[in-house]
Amino acid sequence: MTRRLPPLYAMRAFEAAARHNSFTRAAEELSITQSAVSRHVRTLEDFFACRLFLRAGRSLQLSESGRLLLPGIRDGFSSLERACATLLGEDGILRMKAPSTLTMRWLLARLSRFRHLQAGNEVQLTSAWMEVDAVDFSLEPFDCAVLLGNGKFPADWEATWLFDELLIPVGGPELAAQAPWPPERLARAELLHPTPDRRDWRRWLQRMGLDAGVSLRGGQVFDTLELGMIAAARGYGVSIGDLLMVAEDVAAGRLSLPMPTAVASGESYYLVWPGTRPGNDRIRRLSDYLRTEAANMQLPAVTVLR
Repeated sequence: MTRRLPPLYAMRAFEAAARHNSFTRAAEELSITQSAVSRHVRTLEDFFACRLFLRAGRSLQLSESGRLLLPGIRDGFSSLERACATLLGEDGILRMKAPSTLTMRWLLARLSRFRHLQAGNEVQLTSAWMEVDAVDFSLEPFDCAVLLGNGKFPADWEATWLFDELLIPVGGPELAAQAPWPPERLARAELLHPTPDRRDWRRWLQRMGLDAGVSLRGGQVFDTLELGMIAAARGYGVSIGDLLMVAEDVAAGRLSLPMPTAVASGESYYLVWPGTRPGNDRIRRLSDYLRTEAANMQLPAVTVLR
């Protein structure tokens, strides 16, 4: 469906005049004459068949129709400016989207170091909770994203594998001296579920051949790995975590691994970005850096089942 919209120049003149409450100052901002601003506003008034400003002597105020119109036009121009800045990369900032747990457990510290390596490596990170990791570069204001997935991305994307998701049970530091647990003890433990569908525990138990002996009923349910691991660290039960994301906490004694066997979930973390946009050299530098950081991680000595 073709949308019938008023001319962009008329909306711009209206927004500037409404912001300044003055045709004169709007004209100065837009580098046009006051009479041109007046004509543009009149074009908009003719389009909507209503008055947008009330004039009383030298005073200029929005009419009720103008007050209704202004927020949408103001938001629209803000969205256009953000979209253009994202596409052109004029401000030198890479805008990244990433899952919340990955952000807190691994990515934030790496990006902080990346910014200090050399000038021009600014990354603006948006942490998001996602039931299924996804990004829509045509609608969302991001240059790149880190996603957990199977590696099947749109053909016009570029992607760099960072590391595999390796699921492993995690508990409070007091459990370290008791590891490794026998399966019977896990069956009696309070399981913490970082996903409402309990899929991570299910994957780990099935790969270990323990799904028949360990019930997934009951236990606290969270919506992120991060919350599950925080609850485990505080002694509320045993959660399932990602080996790379718990590595530093295990080394520092904040978490323990009561059953030191990690299971590959079949998914991995990838840095992805649209291959057709300008500024990809900066993203590739970031990609190389994150890949090296992941490869150099010191992981706990555990058995890994792939």
